[in-house]
Amino acid sequence: MVNFESIADLVELAGKLGKSLADVVRQWEMERSECSAAFLQEEMQRRLVVMREAATKGSTLKEKSFSGLVGGDAYRLTQCDLFVGPVVGKAAIYAMAVSEVNAGMGKIVAGPTAGSCGVLPGAILAVADFLKCDDEILIQGLFTAAGVGEVVARNATVSGAMGGCQAECGTAAAMAAAAVTEMLGGTPEQASDAVALALKNMLGLVCDPVAGLVEVPCVKRNAFAAVHSLVAAQMALAGIKSVIPADEVIEAMYRIGLQIPCELRETSKGGLAMTPTAQAIAERFAKVT
Repeated sequence: MVNFESIADLVELAGKLGKSLADVVRQWEMERSECSAAFLQEEMQRRLVVMREAATKGSTLKEKSFSGLVGGDAYRLTQCDLFVGPVVGKAAIYAMAVSEVNAGMGKIVAGPTAGSCGVLPGAILAVADFLKCDDEILIQGLFTAAGVGEVVARNATVSGAMGGCQAECGTAAAMAAAAVTEMLGGTPEQASDAVALALKNMLGLVCDPVAGLVEVPCVKRNAFAAVHSLVAAQMALAGIKSVIPADEVIEAMYRIGLQIPCELRETSKGGLAMTPTAQAIAERFAKVT
């Protein structure tokens, strides 16, 4: 039976079986859930459809969220010249679009959380546009991402309340980096390096939502994390290795999360949430409610 506890396990299994990380994760899920490959394919296709619909809808939204804090920014990006390039620009657009849909109570896929829901679709959909690939490649990427998310959830945390935003957007960036690496033909070892490169450079990222809402700075942070994942994948595909292995980076992220003061772990009692502007926003909302 296929089983894994770490990124190293996934890479080792891929080598032994002569498969990609995506195929290893798919086989593991088949055995674990006792579901057929066809059923799992359909389920992942459904998630891809939701991601794509949220990215499309959010890219055209001009309305603000109920709070008035976010909304319309993904659309604004679509209306300007993307000097950063089409893939990077689209990743930012799609990531922010999905996150804005979430802020508007729309349907999204939490990957790994609602607060980081734009990162993975932002990255893989932008790359898919560039590659002009079919859904099968995207679904493979989603299985790869799922395996990385499973390892982080088992050995650390994906909760902002427990580990800060490094656990949410950081993990999402790691998942996206691995997915993109395999989508572009990278090896399991390169995907592992992409995980490490993406996550280790987001260590210490705090969770400080203004007025307790998953909007500021969350929506724009999704865009930055999606772009971050592309850089990690590009580096890994170039043969750049992480000195610290992926599993050790995940462990470090967990320890750092426990060391982050509670004020900076989704309580809105520190960081940006305590700035004068944020406090004024919170006070205004308190009067309304």
